Amino acid sequence: MCMPPATNLISLSHLALKSLCPISTNTIHSLIKACAHPDHLKQVHAQLLTHGLHHHLPSLLSTTTLSYLSFDLLDFAFLLFRSIPNPSTYIWNTLIRSCATHARFHHSLHLYSLLLSSGLRPDKFTFPFALKSCAALAELQLGRQLHQHVLCFGCADDLFVGAALVDMYSKCGDVGNARLSFDKMSNRDLVSWTSMISGYAHNGCSTETLEFFRLMQQSGVKANRVSLLSALLACGNLGALGRGVCFHCYAIKTGFEPDILVATAVVDMYAKCGSLDLARLVFELADEKDVVGWTAMIASYGYHGLGKDAIAVFDQMVEAGVKPNHATFTSLLSACSHSGLLEEGETYFHLISDTFGVGPKLHHYACMVDILGRAGKLYEAQELIEHMPMDPDSSLWGSLLGACQIHGDLDLAERIADRIFELNTNHSGYYVLLSNIYAAKSRWSDVERVRKLMVGRKVSKVQGFSMVEFDNQVYKFGVGDRSHPQSPEIYSFLQEMLAEMKQLGYVPLVEFALHDAED
Repeated sequence: MCMPPATNLISLSHLALKSLCPISTNTIHSLIKACAHPDHLKQVHAQLLTHGLHHHLPSLLSTTTLSYLSFDLLDFAFLLFRSIPNPSTYIWNTLIRSCATHARFHHSLHLYSLLLSSGLRPDKFTFPFALKSCAALAELQLGRQLHQHVLCFGCADDLFVGAALVDMYSKCGDVGNARLSFDKMSNRDLVSWTSMISGYAHNGCSTETLEFFRLMQQSGVKANRVSLLSALLACGNLGALGRGVCFHCYAIKTGFEPDILVATAVVDMYAKCGSLDLARLVFELADEKDVVGWTAMIASYGYHGLGKDAIAVFDQMVEAGVKPNHATFTSLLSACSHSGLLEEGETYFHLISDTFGVGPKLHHYACMVDILGRAGKLYEAQELIEHMPMDPDSSLWGSLLGACQIHGDLDLAERIADRIFELNTNHSGYYVLLSNIYAAKSRWSDVERVRKLMVGRKVSKVQGFSMVEFDNQVYKFGVGDRSHPQSPEIYSFLQEMLAEMKQLGYVPLVEFALHDAED
């Protein structure tokens, strides 16, 4: 059927609906679908209501609902949807998809629940968007229930459902089940590979990220921007400069380097790998510099304790007309903290709200507490925490507890530890920190008390480890680890290094060592 021009559509629908001649349902459906603008659809809808055709032709409700969804008018679609006598699975799926696409994730999951209550069966078109909503909300338990439904309704073999499961588990922090879901997929596309690589990278599994990137390339799947960003993030976290250079070359070869997010990731990678000159060079050569790029450069100087340089970059950013955001101030305050710039840190902390209209957030307060703590202003830091406009979390109190260890304030440390433990945190570092403070004061009975507290609360100490890059390979060593086949040679070399360090005057500060609270 040839569709009429939009300018004649409304008058045509009015004449057709007023006509005494019978109008076919197909004609009215075509009129609705011919609307090229939401205003046209609303006027045709008004004509249908005026002539009472929605009640006589319920199928028009479905068509009109879908048309509203095509224009992203979700609220209008919801109103009509409630009037549809027996909506089809297709209508349910379209609504669930629209909600998930427009970040109305709670609505999407509520619709999924209503779909089940209606007696209809979800299908392979339902699950990808319901799982997407679980991923966005980090609803792991609900995501696991959806996984059971996927199995019950026979949709586990679908490529898009499988990729959605991998993505959901990855974004909910369960990389183990993400990997299991990935391994069970008979076919794997770029989306599923990228979800797995990104999941590893953002859950701290940097070695696995790089290994999976290699496997993806071996399988013949070409990397996209997201997988490349994940690989660069992993290289930075590992300090794997050689691998990072390879990925930078890959970005140039594949045409990703001009992408502002990729360029920013390269800057961050070089900075974390200790090559600040290369980070600055990539930053200067970037065709476009947005707030994310400027913030990455500020953070780069902060990593290396170059607070003055970070401030200089911040000033250049403001002069360039780029408005800082929350992340910018977090990086700037962190740089001030690592450089011991108390006055500058206080100045920029107040500038957040006074000049830039960006109210301080929890992470800004955390940086300021760290700045004050490093400067020995422990009680000022405590007062800042207690007068925050939001509830402090354990990380803020933990930062102050660390400062108490540095400055030897046992009384304040005990009060802060009580605040931390009231939050029911299972972070072993806080217990170990308090134990070390007691040990430095030879309070061995209190050390034992903290040990028993950890046992009673089932808090286990996480093993420390280090990463070393050699010949483009990253090696991981745990505390006391002798699993490497060359362990005798490695430990012999370490002893030689330690002896040379002592000859040069190195004296370890054992009072700040993290004593093992378990052994």
